[in-house]
Formats: sequence, structure tokens, C-alpha cells
Amino acid sequence: MTSSSQNPKLRRFEERLHHQQRQLEHTMLTAAKEGRQAMAEDTLDVADQAVLSYQKELIFSQGTEGHSQLSKVRLALERLHEGTFGECMHCAKTIGDKRLEALPSTPYCIECQEKIESGQIDDVVRAA
Repeated sequence: MTSSSQNPKLRRFEERLHHQQRQLEHTMLTAAKEGRQAMAEDTLDVADQAVLSYQKELIFSQGTEGHSQLSKVRLALERLHEGTFGECMHCAKTIGDKRLEALPSTPYCIECQEKIESGQIDDVVRAA
């Protein structure tokens, strides 16, 4: 694809990706603050300790997923600036417009994503 400054569709994707990046960064910062607060609280009984443990695990999993999503958004922005946005990172075919509209940070076409999910090929983005 061409430069995002010259292509309105790419400029729209870039704006969406930057917006998503800001949201994810805010969410992760909030989760980190909540995690620190949860660790600082003293619990007295077993039930409170169980609830606190569950909350910590939930915050950790949200942070992990947020980090993964943020990495994909940053990679998509890099690819946009390099001129490779919209190309599958596995097979180099063009990713469909509907897929990019739904998931602008996706690094794979639908066929390669299905192969990754079924274990037929490795997810090079996750491995990185």
C-alpha cells in the first residue's frame, strides 16, 4: 500500500490505530495501578484473600492481553509507515478490506490466521 499521508483509507487506519494505542496504554496503566493497590491492601480472612487473589489474576491476565494487543497495534503502525500495511506477514497476500476494517492491527490474512489457529503454521508475531 502507499503512504498514509497520501491515501485517505490508510490515514483513517492510522488514526484508528493511534486511538486504539492510546486506549490500550490507558487501560494497562490503570490495571497496573489497580494491581499495586491490591498488593498494598492487607486482608484479614480467607475469603478476602481468595477474592484478592482472583482480582490479581484477572488484572494480570488483562495486562498480558493488553500488552499483546498493544504490540500488534505498534507493529501495524510500523508497517503502515514502511508501506507494508495490509499485506499478510506470512504469505504476503493482500489482507481483505473487511478484515482490516474489523481488525486494523491484524498481521495476517484470514487464511493464514485460520492456519495459525489450527496449528498448521507458526504465529511469527506472537513468537517475536
